[in-house]
Amino acid sequence: MMISKKTKYALKALFYLAEQPSGQPVLIADLAQAGNIPKKFLEFILLTLRKGGVLQSKIGKGGGYSLAQEPTKITIGTIIRTLEGDLAPVPCLSETNYARCDECDDEVTCGIRLVMIDVNQSLAQVLDRLTLADMVGRSADERSKRANVVDYSI
Repeated sequence: MMISKKTKYALKALFYLAEQPSGQPVLIADLAQAGNIPKKFLEFILLTLRKGGVLQSKIGKGGGYSLAQEPTKITIGTIIRTLEGDLAPVPCLSETNYARCDECDDEVTCGIRLVMIDVNQSLAQVLDRLTLADMVGRSADERSKRANVVDYSI
């Protein structure tokens, strides 16, 4: 599974929102500029995330987008499923877009499908365990490590 540019942009925007004071709305233009994301594309992404319950919006003065929940409650799996749909690596495992594989003679005994069941379950477990707060925290930890690196080269 490879995430799309849409999902990468969404994660960048959500990362930025997670770093803001709780509940403080951010304008689309500010999110687009902060993440170097095309504004029109970002509008579509944010609307999808709002419909998916990840974001909330406020119209008018002081309006914009903010997280619908605390970053510790928004999983990466939820974000990816909202934008990409099912996580299944093969169509015969998809819960939302099931399709029988053209090259498969017997789905029940298919070795590819049987192995991909484990891959699908493992991927879902990891993505449903990791949160937006974990992503922000890991990034902050790495920035902190990098800031403390001493270069002894001459």
